[in-house]
Amino acid sequence: MTLKTRTLGVLLAAVTVAAAALTFAAPASAATLTQVTNFGTNPTNLQMHLYVPDRVATRPAVLLAMHYCTGTGPAFYSGTQYASLADRYGFIVIYPSATRSSKCWDVYSPQALRRGGGSDPVGLMSMVDYVKQRYSADPARIFATGTSSGAMMTNVMLGDYPDVFAAGASFAGVPFACFATGGTSEWNSQCANGQLIRTAQQWGDLVREAYPGYSGQRPRMQIWHGTNDETLRYPNFGEQVKQWTNVHGLSQTPTYTDSPQSGYTRTRYGSSGPMAPVEAISMQGVTHNVPVDAAQVIRFFGLDGTTPPTTPPPTTPPPTTPPPTTPPPTDPPPTTPPPGGGACRVGYTVNAWNNGLTASVTITNTSATAVNGWALTFTLPTGQRITNGWNAQYAPTSGAVTASNVSYNGTIAPNASVAIGFQATHEGGTGTPPSFALNGAACSVS
Repeated sequence: MTLKTRTLGVLLAAVTVAAAALTFAAPASAATLTQVTNFGTNPTNLQMHLYVPDRVATRPAVLLAMHYCTGTGPAFYSGTQYASLADRYGFIVIYPSATRSSKCWDVYSPQALRRGGGSDPVGLMSMVDYVKQRYSADPARIFATGTSSGAMMTNVMLGDYPDVFAAGASFAGVPFACFATGGTSEWNSQCANGQLIRTAQQWGDLVREAYPGYSGQRPRMQIWHGTNDETLRYPNFGEQVKQWTNVHGLSQTPTYTDSPQSGYTRTRYGSSGPMAPVEAISMQGVTHNVPVDAAQVIRFFGLDGTTPPTTPPPTTPPPTTPPPTTPPPTDPPPTTPPPGGGACRVGYTVNAWNNGLTASVTITNTSATAVNGWALTFTLPTGQRITNGWNAQYAPTSGAVTASNVSYNGTIAPNASVAIGFQATHEGGTGTPPSFALNGAACSVS
């Protein structure tokens, strides 16, 4: 193994620190991580560990979660939230391990970069097939995610097997085939340094060539990258966006842009909704030691409560983890709604469970003039109390509530929308507010 490859392994191992920092206590459960052998064709002797929650769903979803260089499946299990989220939502997680000395995945050989060509992707597909057959998994809900080398392999698996995977999430990775070396060398300096720049069409063609003749639906992709990545340089973020928007036949112009938390810029392509064909999150100032926000991955995959476990979830943890609470605005919200406004429309969707709920709220400016500074007023049903929220400042937390804009979303252009939301407790009543007003003007409700 070259010095560069060893250096890569040392740097990528640091990813565990950020991942571990985001872990939280798992719900009480007897489920454990179990090693599986004899799972099928395995040309590179990969190891397989499996996490099946106690309350596994009927026809569960399956998540293939792949580690960084120098890592293992059990280390990725311990350092990320996926198993705890599986306890909550009833899906199954596969934690594979690469066994070559670098513990990096083969994302470079000609065999790995074509469907059924051999090497690691074939062994990984054997694991997926094993779980699908043994647990009657839902073939329409197979997903992949990974960090660093595992993020590269996420790109590879979605390229090789577009008919298998519904979506993937890549943390600090590179485009499909970017790390190709044409042989057994594991390191591609040009790609790692962000110097391999292609057109969107060229990147898309590399994906299409992995499975010639395939014309079906392509997997959705979520892409995360830090602007200060010193190992797999930041230009790889834009190259991945170019590749997957082209694969989906989309423009590189975002359909939707927001800031889910300070320093993060999120762009969506092909849809403004939470399950867009391509979603990309740029993290200002973040190095290769990228934080893994597993809850946002599960949200993008649509696994956050859309298919509940076969037995009811526990009473304490909510079935939907909300996005991070936005920082408060630099200036306190006004005590009265700011001037301006006009015609408006509000969409309000509730996802409730036994003693809690989340509300997703979309505010649309249907007037001909922009709204500059806004406050949405509504009255919560008796017994509902807001515990945290995102993309707005809420006061008070019950009764007649005002949701005011934060620093980055105060302007709503004509026919544009902003999305806000909150998590709340309730005492049995999960109804919706009877009416809404934006800056004092009544809104229609859709």
